[in-house]
Amino acid sequence: MLGISIYLNEPISDHQREYIHTMSNLGCRGIFTSLHIPEDDPSLYATRLKELGSLAKQYKMELVADISPKSLVYLGVTWEKAEKLKEWGITGLRVDYGLSEELIANLSRKMKIALNASTLTEENVNKLKQYNFIPSSVEAWHNFYPRPETGLDTKEFYQRNEWLKSEKLSVMAFIPGDGIRRGPLYKGLPTIEEHRDLTTFAAYLDFYHHPSVDKIFIGDPTICQSSAKQFAYFKDGTIFLRAHPFTDDKRIMDRFKQIQTNRLDAARDVIRSAESRLYGLMGDFSVEPYNTIDRPVGAITVDNRLYGRYQGEIQITKRSLEADQKVNVIGQVIKEDLHLLNYIRGGTKFMIEWNE
Repeated sequence: MLGISIYLNEPISDHQREYIHTMSNLGCRGIFTSLHIPEDDPSLYATRLKELGSLAKQYKMELVADISPKSLVYLGVTWEKAEKLKEWGITGLRVDYGLSEELIANLSRKMKIALNASTLTEENVNKLKQYNFIPSSVEAWHNFYPRPETGLDTKEFYQRNEWLKSEKLSVMAFIPGDGIRRGPLYKGLPTIEEHRDLTTFAAYLDFYHHPSVDKIFIGDPTICQSSAKQFAYFKDGTIFLRAHPFTDDKRIMDRFKQIQTNRLDAARDVIRSAESRLYGLMGDFSVEPYNTIDRPVGAITVDNRLYGRYQGEIQITKRSLEADQKVNVIGQVIKEDLHLLNYIRGGTKFMIEWNE
């Protein structure tokens, strides 16, 4: 499940409303907000939280609030009556402040509870079991890490998730936004450090394809238009790639306006467009040798007439290959989208748009 983050340090703006609307249309089903940020004015929590809850209800989205005991007091609610927040549109609480296992188990019978995925211990889980918690209502949520170099190690992250999944807990992790980023550092809000400099969609694909991550929330306040476009295409399984053209031949460039498919018998070194030869994507004109240079990762190529029956085959390189006089290099996937090539597997659809 995909989720976004909306912060309440300022009144909910028209821009945030539009963002929620846009992301809902892209398949987003969750909102995260935090209610214990030191810089905020706690007296404004209740009004803004109710407004956000109303929006979550409108778009049929989960709303999970990261909350502290002090914040709960500001809201005029006790732990014993925390389910009252469901009336505001809040479907779950993320708690990380030493609540007893008995209280957590009791809360799990009333609403979703998210626990700190990194600090949860086997002893904690065993005590929750003793108090008959509801496993389907308790989730393990990882933190995000604003400071560079402090995000989790990827290997240890997945190892941790394997244990959490063995305890029948759903796992959530954050990925950075690539639009407006959250201060004061503006360095992204990823769970794992490896994602800090990736685009939002690239980081999403990493977690989407891993069975140990059930929910993926964008930590920063927004994503860029390009990432939104990539999420839109991915609703039907298509990976949208941006590329720089090395040709001005409109006949060739126009052929890339349709969705293509990597062949089911996926090659090791290249992505092969099934449509380019099987359906005559390049047409019946002769492809003359042109720009037959080295092929770095992400090179977009067309086999020229010297390749005989392979003429017209479109490929994208997955590893660096030497120049071949039979292969024209007609473009290059932009650096930000190279990571996406890892997920164009046999039968995966893809779309190339030229950045002219």
